Amino acid sequence: MKICILGLDCCAPEIIFHDERLTNIRRLMDAGVWGPLESVIPPITVPAWMCMSTSQDPGSLGVYGFRNRTDHSYSGLGFANSKSITAFAMWDQVAREGKKSILVGVPPGYPPRKINGISVGCFLTPDTVKDEFTHPSEIKQKLHELTGRYEVDVEGFRTDKKDWLKNAIFEMSRKQWTAVKWLLRNQAWDYFHYVDIGMDRVHHGFWDSYDPKHVQHVPGNPFQNVIPEYYQWIDSQVGEVLEMLDGETILLLVSDHGARRLDGGFVVNEWLVREGLLVLDELPTQVTPLAKLKVNWAKTKVWSEGGYYARVFLNVQGREPQGVIPQAEYERFRDELKAKFEALEDDKGKPLGTLVFKPEEIYKQVRNVAPDLVVHFGALAWRSIGGVGYGRLHVQENDTGPDACNHAQFGMFLLAAPNCPLHGEYTGAKLLDIAPTLLDLAGYEIPPSMQGRSLVAGAGKKGPGIDPESEKIVHDRLAGLGYV
Repeated sequence: MKICILGLDCCAPEIIFHDERLTNIRRLMDAGVWGPLESVIPPITVPAWMCMSTSQDPGSLGVYGFRNRTDHSYSGLGFANSKSITAFAMWDQVAREGKKSILVGVPPGYPPRKINGISVGCFLTPDTVKDEFTHPSEIKQKLHELTGRYEVDVEGFRTDKKDWLKNAIFEMSRKQWTAVKWLLRNQAWDYFHYVDIGMDRVHHGFWDSYDPKHVQHVPGNPFQNVIPEYYQWIDSQVGEVLEMLDGETILLLVSDHGARRLDGGFVVNEWLVREGLLVLDELPTQVTPLAKLKVNWAKTKVWSEGGYYARVFLNVQGREPQGVIPQAEYERFRDELKAKFEALEDDKGKPLGTLVFKPEEIYKQVRNVAPDLVVHFGALAWRSIGGVGYGRLHVQENDTGPDACNHAQFGMFLLAAPNCPLHGEYTGAKLLDIAPTLLDLAGYEIPPSMQGRSLVAGAGKKGPGIDPESEKIVHDRLAGLGYV
């Protein structure tokens, strides 16, 4: 059976499952199984889409976000790309069994993956004109012919120019869906996987306009319907794709994580300075990113990288160049630091509700250079601000530009397959369960490296197998040979 995945980056289950105007989504819900989907920690685009595709957690992949420590130095941060993740993915299993795949915008997808089929780069592609972002290379020209100029992202989407942003997101999405429908219709495939990044961009740009509980929401603002409009646009595209698929195709709509309102930012390195854990030779007179601070590493115990979550690093003797914390005291110190993070308060003096994770406790393996702690401020209601010089710990401004939402731990899935025994709302599904479930339904072998479970295993699915008459023939043959 064919597998078609339409990925909706950052799709919020509370919207897509409850907007009655999404008629094509309603059709799929009536025909299939759907529900919340628990993401990985941290719930972020890179590595979440590859966690789903490989059924391996971030620690096992050795990728903990867009930027990762390449060594134990103080400046060794590298950007993740397609070559950062070498784990066996669903499309590799499809290729192993002689079938073809098409990947469009699956992060990290640049440089383009050289798969058995076609791959098109994701939003990490630097320039779709100058750079080769497709495999095979000739697909690039076709995409430009189809769309005028193919776009992988909205450049400069962190902006207050909301009219421009709305138009740019919809225009990018129109180009991508044009390419997706052409590929579905005109190219050979057994596995198709597209990720729509526009939904993520529209959430980050307009969640404050949409959500009346957002601290910056203005009732009656001119952009409060942008997010619902985008969901309706996606619904229309799903409807067109449905017309292209036959009844023997497995269709999955899925998100890597959800979306939630952002109440503010916690200035983590400023807090570490106040706690005496991050020592500076000179305090900045204006907001300054960590990389430009004059850090006294010989006296510093802790520092952090900002983002939607905090990656916290300890300065350990024998591990970092100027390590301070003795290895014998590492675990005690880390526990104390974890407790300090968990005790943080918000700007009103109430418990922030911060979640703190030790990598070895949440991942099956811990590869490459992992953070010592992963911190979700306010359970992701607050983002991590990495700069120093704000003069306060709680801010509304973002160090990377305007941003209206954070990621939520739960995304969504909607699965429609002719042989799926599950129906209606389903709870308890996890992102790592997707790959084994799809391979199971399609009749492929499930690689032993996959950590999730097939949601349909043992649930009475109708798939390839041995019917009773054939089984009796095999039994009798083995019995005649003395094996039974």
